[in-house]
Amino acid sequence: MRTLSSVFAESARRFPNNTAVADPTRGSRLSYRELDSISDHIRDALVGGGVRQGDRVGLYAAKSCGSVASVLAILKAGAAYVPVDYAAPAERNAFIFNDCDVAAVMVDRNLVGKLVDAFEPPNTVTTEVGHAADLGVDLVIVWNAVTRHVERSTVGDDSLSYILYTSGSTGKPKGVMHTHSSALSFVDWCSRTFDPLETDRFSSHASFHFDLSILDLYVPLKHGAAIVLIGEDVGKNPSVLAPLIAESGITMWYSTPSILRLLSEAGKLEQHDYSGLRVVNFAGEVFPLKHLRAIKSAWPDPRYFNLYGPTETNVCTYFEVPVEIAEDRTEPYPIGFACSGDRVVAANDDGTKVPVGEPGELFVSGGSVMSGYWNLADRTASAFYIDENGVKWYRTGDIVVGDTDGCYAFVGRRDRMVKRRGYRIELGEIEAALYRHENVSEVAVVALPDEENGVRITAFLCTNDGKAIGLIAMKRYCSGMLPLYMIPDSFNYSEYLPKTSTDKIDYQTLLQSA
Repeated sequence: MRTLSSVFAESARRFPNNTAVADPTRGSRLSYRELDSISDHIRDALVGGGVRQGDRVGLYAAKSCGSVASVLAILKAGAAYVPVDYAAPAERNAFIFNDCDVAAVMVDRNLVGKLVDAFEPPNTVTTEVGHAADLGVDLVIVWNAVTRHVERSTVGDDSLSYILYTSGSTGKPKGVMHTHSSALSFVDWCSRTFDPLETDRFSSHASFHFDLSILDLYVPLKHGAAIVLIGEDVGKNPSVLAPLIAESGITMWYSTPSILRLLSEAGKLEQHDYSGLRVVNFAGEVFPLKHLRAIKSAWPDPRYFNLYGPTETNVCTYFEVPVEIAEDRTEPYPIGFACSGDRVVAANDDGTKVPVGEPGELFVSGGSVMSGYWNLADRTASAFYIDENGVKWYRTGDIVVGDTDGCYAFVGRRDRMVKRRGYRIELGEIEAALYRHENVSEVAVVALPDEENGVRITAFLCTNDGKAIGLIAMKRYCSGMLPLYMIPDSFNYSEYLPKTSTDKIDYQTLLQSA
């Protein structure tokens, strides 16, 4: 029986003196022996208070050595952890914890009052954890004293390991459930592909409520390597982040493309030594080619991988970027080939495969796919297509085009396709064209209903020099890149585009201002 905590336990046995987690901002670190001991202490506090196998336990704290220990403690107790964005409103986080009926929450002491006030009903008690100095943050346990009706289960490959909440179409976040098996399908693939060493130092840039954190945490913990924690504030400040990467000796990097763009543009990378970097992974959004060229120019030695997969699938496809990018290439690299033991196909709504070269929705089947959405049976059922052999395929909602080798290129989101004057338009195609403008650094395109043309298209842009480009000049540029019906109606300029807590462009905020 393999679980995420058993994988860590094996490394703690083999590499007790290796650094398991380092927090350069706080100046703290824990060896595998220390992390094992402290997580045992927290586990005992959780179990002593009533946490049992099959429970859910929340995590509401900033990233720290203590947060990592808490995650492992929850897993050791046989429970699933439910991390939330500690910077989000307490009301939203309380909704998540109530929704998945947590037994308890590991909470930063400074956030306890807000959380207790937001719980409905506010029926809670708190327990001290101790080890505050070692943990790097003062954590307490807030118990959900509401009577719970929990179906108990044994811990094994198919038991829940974590629930990650993502934005829901109804306006309420939905919980994506992953088992130990689905997480390890991805982690094991990473082991085969990236060849981790016990001497590696992995960046932990993503927040724990973001699915990129699964690689950040469990791949190094499987191999006796170090996790280098990068706090949320530092992670978005290129002038601080750039030297931290070099000084911390990070060898394995993973983030969204937008962070790599910030580093290449404002990190003054030429002033630091990055010779230790072996692998640079990026995921979460399309990486415009000019920004990829820029980071590869600054960091020429690592291998670069485009990793693709919604939260529901971990990572299900990958593409290794060539050492040299052809000078005449203008399109972003594809999302690539199936990985993590998964199968992927481009299909129509009814599940029939589309011909090679034709666009279709990406369906995913395999070990890395979620078990479903927490307490949303209908939503789970509609998210899957079951073929004639009884195989479940997750509908990603992403439109792709495959080639004869099984390599898939991302076209766009189904929910970002609009019709205008009878033509079907993928808003991402407009963004790709605008990114080719030499003075455009960042782009987001949105569309709102319009009586005359069906939709009104607005482009939000950031420029390299911080100045707006004249409307006539922009229209002229677009006319050379796009058909007339795809040219945006208006262009809005700002210093930066709003981002979500997972470093992706916040389209909902932009729609409100369009």
